[in-house]
Amino acid sequence: MIQKQNPIIRRALVADALLLAELGARTFYESFAADNTPEDISSYLVASFSPEKQAAELAEPGVIFLIAEIDGIAVGYVQLRPGESPECVAGSEPIELARIYVSQACLGLGVGEALMRACIDEARRAEHQTMWLGVWERNVRAQGFYRKWNFSIVGEHTFQLGSDPQRDLLMERSLTS
Repeated sequence: MIQKQNPIIRRALVADALLLAELGARTFYESFAADNTPEDISSYLVASFSPEKQAAELAEPGVIFLIAEIDGIAVGYVQLRPGESPECVAGSEPIELARIYVSQACLGLGVGEALMRACIDEARRAEHQTMWLGVWERNVRAQGFYRKWNFSIVGEHTFQLGSDPQRDLLMERSLTS
């Protein structure tokens, strides 16, 4: 059993593509497999978490991946993406918190909090003034986590998981305070 401790947060490198593919697929599966069909989960994992896909995302200008490690083992990660935001995101200089996932065995150990602090610091360093994200309407635990970090619901959009169009709530927070 992993004890609560402060994880090391580091920026991912292109050499981490295989690690991110494995960690991304595993944490997404842990988070959503029980509430979705095996076909939809499998389709999404294949399309989203190959080493080649992760390498391409790591190479995109402005995209930031951070990895949380405990005792040298990757236990969570985030992806921040600059670019266009939905109309409902009103804040200036937005950046998307596109992914934040923690290994099931490490939930409640402070890994998510450490990753969120690091995300906010990175976004501020890059001079973003707003952070936004999409969260599945049925993921109540994540919604509570985001509210704790001063995110509020500003809209919604459709997230396509395999053949299943799902409703995501869009949340936003200011980075200027």
